[in-house]
Amino acid sequence: MLTIPYVHGAPNWLDLGTPDLDGALGFYGALFGWTFRSAGPEAGGYGMFQLDGGTVAGGMTVTADQGAPSWTVYFRSDDADATAAAASEHGGSAEFAPMDVMEQGRMALLRDAEGVRFGIWQPGTNKGLDLVDVPGSLCWTELYTPDVASAKEFYGGVFGWHTSDIPFGGGTYTTVGPAGADESGTFGGLLPVDADPAEIAAGPYWTPYIEVTDTDAVAARVQELGGEVRMPPTDLPDVGRIAKVADPYGARFAVIRSAARQD
Repeated sequence: MLTIPYVHGAPNWLDLGTPDLDGALGFYGALFGWTFRSAGPEAGGYGMFQLDGGTVAGGMTVTADQGAPSWTVYFRSDDADATAAAASEHGGSAEFAPMDVMEQGRMALLRDAEGVRFGIWQPGTNKGLDLVDVPGSLCWTELYTPDVASAKEFYGGVFGWHTSDIPFGGGTYTTVGPAGADESGTFGGLLPVDADPAEIAAGPYWTPYIEVTDTDAVAARVQELGGEVRMPPTDLPDVGRIAKVADPYGARFAVIRSAARQD
């Protein structure tokens, strides 16, 4: 599960690139109760989605030439430059090289050995998301990848993640967690993109899971608000009830009512 404070290699930030920030705020505000606080004129339009006064994600406007609408998962780095160098050494690349974000921290956007985008965040005054693992916030991450073995090698080399292979649904689900943590510290999973019909056409990516209190109600609300239900609400034994969705602009994410929260 996700925990605060964050350790090296654990998810500590999440942000949305969208062509219509006001429209996205309307969608996510109605869906999760999020509000938006600008990071100030010097931040180039970037700001924070908040829930009950705590930051749950960031967001900014992106143009078509900057990329498709998407969510990006960031992992904590104790040294962004060293992590970016390790990514390159293990077959990855830098979309944006490490740079300072005022006094807030140091970040980079990278791609793994299979070309999947992720971010790293080295905290300054901004230590990361204020809320995780509660309804309306990030609770899990999942990588749909063309090559699970390659992903294990890459992220293990870059972050030192430990992995565990678990038989699941006729196949194998690989859980990941930070170096030195036990199974209670796992924060995500790896699985082949071609194993999921909802993901084959859309392609590999890191998907964020948002905790909710009622998966079915949220999925219905996504449609009412102009989004897409990419996989209808589905029960996964001992995991929870999940749905895969996209916002009205095409940014993919998932929601879950975790088994631990079910009555």
